[in-house]
Amino acid sequence: MKRLNFLGLILVASVLIVAQYILAFFVFKLSDVKVLLWLGWGIWLLSIYFGFAPIFILRQKGGVAKGQSYVKTTRMVDTNLYAIVRHPQYVAGMLFSLALMLLSPHWPVIALGLVSITLIYLDIRGADQEGINKFGDEYRTYMQRVPRANFLLGIILWLKQRRV
Repeated sequence: MKRLNFLGLILVASVLIVAQYILAFFVFKLSDVKVLLWLGWGIWLLSIYFGFAPIFILRQKGGVAKGQSYVKTTRMVDTNLYAIVRHPQYVAGMLFSLALMLLSPHWPVIALGLVSITLIYLDIRGADQEGINKFGDEYRTYMQRVPRANFLLGIILWLKQRRV
């Protein structure tokens, strides 16, 4: 039942991101600052990778039965993108929202983005609890090794681990 509350957070965050998108592209104009545009589009592309790569990774490594959704994993995945960050699709949502704020830096777009990023981050806690419920101590150990959403720290930790 608690996860249902968290699903409400991600639903609200998704609606806010759609509103943010509409404001950024149809109400306000994009930034005139080239650096913001380049950074915004770059982060947008990164969000696409974080959003879609898990579909293929979990299907390949997660023991998903044929015909089942990619989220119906039977094995915990801690390699590839999941060695860097525990929740890449949540990170994708946060990055997408950040990209919109950079592309169209108007206060309503930024305000909606800040709220949506906060809601997504809060929902990740529920996803971690689901991981613990499903995989137990293996997931707890994974949580100690891999950051929840900070993929930059995850890359640093991953590189350090590869050197050892």
